[in-house]
Amino acid sequence: MKNDDFKLEQGIVTATKDVFSTMVMMELEDGCPVVGKGGEIQSNISSMLGLGGDVRGILAIHCPADVARGITGAFIGMEVEALNDDVKDAIGELANMIAGNLKIHLAAFDMDVKLAIPTSVIGESYHASGLFGACRIAVPFVSTDGPFWIELKYMLNG
Repeated sequence: MKNDDFKLEQGIVTATKDVFSTMVMMELEDGCPVVGKGGEIQSNISSMLGLGGDVRGILAIHCPADVARGITGAFIGMEVEALNDDVKDAIGELANMIAGNLKIHLAAFDMDVKLAIPTSVIGESYHASGLFGACRIAVPFVSTDGPFWIELKYMLNG
């Protein structure tokens, strides 16, 4: 089974836009997905969670600091001035909800996906790697506060 067989890029776009419109009250513009290597991501915070079952991998949100603070402020309804625990929790919860919506999308293709607990990383310069040989899809989005990325690295079981 290939990515095209279960419309993964569209699943990421739909899941992300649905979560942001209902939970953050923010409409997003999506850009052209980057499939495979490429598309360097500028980020000060990344929230990631593992996927298991028929699809193994990691779903992540990568945000610059200003974007993460703006998204968090809209999500929790108050101004956020620093990359603090509120930001880590909010971006992690958004990653969890997007992954949950993507899980529902994949269930329509008879794919069973299990979700782990999100983990957030904050910093000025870091590189996340893993899943040697995995497929990669990175979708850029633009919020009212600026750009961010949803990235999925995955392998199909079976």
